Amino acid sequence: MNDLPPMRVDPLDDRPDPATDDLFADDDAPAPQASTRAGILPSPALAEMIRAGQIQATEPISKEQIQPASLDLRLGQHAYRVRASFLPGARSGVKAKIDQFRMHRIDLQDGAVLERGCVYIVPLMEHLKLPAGISAIANPKSSSGRLDIFTRLITDHAVSFDRVGAGYHGRLYAEIAPRTFSVLVRQGTRLSQIRFRRGERAFTDADLKRLQAETPLVHAPDGGVDIANGIAVSVDLQGSDPSRLIGYKARRHTALIDVEKVGHYDAAEFWEPIHNRNGEGLILNPDDFYILASREAVTVPPDHAAEMVAYDTLVGEFRVHYAGFFDPGFGDAAAGGQGTRAVLEVRSHEVPFLLEHGQIVGRLIYDRLTGRPDRLYGTDLGSHYQRQGLALAKQFRR
Repeated sequence: MNDLPPMRVDPLDDRPDPATDDLFADDDAPAPQASTRAGILPSPALAEMIRAGQIQATEPISKEQIQPASLDLRLGQHAYRVRASFLPGARSGVKAKIDQFRMHRIDLQDGAVLERGCVYIVPLMEHLKLPAGISAIANPKSSSGRLDIFTRLITDHAVSFDRVGAGYHGRLYAEIAPRTFSVLVRQGTRLSQIRFRRGERAFTDADLKRLQAETPLVHAPDGGVDIANGIAVSVDLQGSDPSRLIGYKARRHTALIDVEKVGHYDAAEFWEPIHNRNGEGLILNPDDFYILASREAVTVPPDHAAEMVAYDTLVGEFRVHYAGFFDPGFGDAAAGGQGTRAVLEVRSHEVPFLLEHGQIVGRLIYDRLTGRPDRLYGTDLGSHYQRQGLALAKQFRR
């Protein structure tokens, strides 16, 4: 079997990667002073990590990859079709598992199709040399979730997905499993993002209640806010426009989607609209994929970040929101928002499930940043989903 393509620089090498050591060299601003505050690292701190060689890459990292509180990760040169999803475990690296379970290697340089229902492992361009005390968590980007591209981050010796332990030195890999649509991707395609943290999370429900009182985080139609291990988010199955549109269900057996194309595809060829006709809720069919919206409008203050946590299996056999990161400025007036509804990616498991209007489907966990980002989600970045209603992925015409 062929080895994985070699890295330009060994991720354990003490030297900065030549692809990144001159990043932002033309910036006139001095490097920010290091902060010791616990919390999520904002964009200036991410840029400093790149300069310091703590985040490295086989190709130069662009400013466009740096989001207000996360870094976009890029697919590398090859994808490996594997027989099954896996975790390497504490005694193994990802490469050894790829060698064990691979079926064939796919070249991504000029683009390749990742087929629905198949599992792929892709070495990413980025790799890490984290200092002690800095850990990370990953999530799909919003458009990946809205296309039902199930993608998770794997590291060497990992015992869980999407988690990077403090002080990790090594490569990063993406597991990619398109669930509904076959997709065309390329070397450099960005399907996931990583968020870095200093220290442990210490943001409590008491902190959340104080923040909700000072700067409303969630604007509920009935004024009620449920705070317990995060802020409850419920589903809107009534619709707010005259058409009573409440969501979309993905069609089966569609054409493939080139994830790099924006505003290109006719939504009607890929989605069936769902309207509220009888007020009896929505029965989720097993294995169907739905796009719905929250009742609540969400705001993330500029000095905080948020994440939608997994649903509680005690309230229903369904999964909501593959893409869980909410950046600083989401829905915030300073960034062009006025409270923005969360779009929910929903899939039922095993059995049909009745989802009713106002049912809680997830919880938002907030955390402080260690400092202010230099740009906010929204107008500063030309973000596709600021002030969104019920919005499909950016690849579809609006």
